[in-house]
Amino acid sequence: MSPITIILLVLVIVAAAFIAYYNKFVRMRNMVDNAWAQVDVQLQRRYDLIPNLVETVKGYAAHEQATLDSVTQARSKVAGAHTPTERMEAENVLSGTLKSLFAVAEQYPDLKANAGFVTLQQQLEETEDKISYMRQSFNDTVMKYNTAIQQFPGTLFSSLFGFERRASYDADLGTDTAPEIGF
Repeated sequence: MSPITIILLVLVIVAAAFIAYYNKFVRMRNMVDNAWAQVDVQLQRRYDLIPNLVETVKGYAAHEQATLDSVTQARSKVAGAHTPTERMEAENVLSGTLKSLFAVAEQYPDLKANAGFVTLQQQLEETEDKISYMRQSFNDTVMKYNTAIQQFPGTLFSSLFGFERRASYDADLGTDTAPEIGF
């Protein structure tokens, strides 16, 4: 083989590696974005159920206004979140306030017997289960993506193409700032 043929062969191999790694990282980044979108769908479902739940509880537990306000404020923070990390933090605070709301509901037997409340509570529980599953799926996808861009030789290509590490969904993120609810 002539030196020119060898050089051309090496250049073709290097170009093929660049293309293969770039396409792999794009595919994985899109999978991470899709996994986040699936989490977001379930979070939006929970977000949409909350006003109905709060209104139902208001009728039975009007003097528990602090708890109801906390849930409403936490829901507003979710609406104001702009990045996935901010959204994760706000959603975790909202989860904490919903637990407080259900604790209030336990004190009212008539409320626990209300068909509308029971239905909403079941829908929220199902949605919470879906959120947990989708968070796990998101974290698995992020882990695969982060591993791919950090392992050799992927790290050479990922830094060259600007693929950056993604944050996983930390279930404890933001729970240290949950509002205090007193009964």
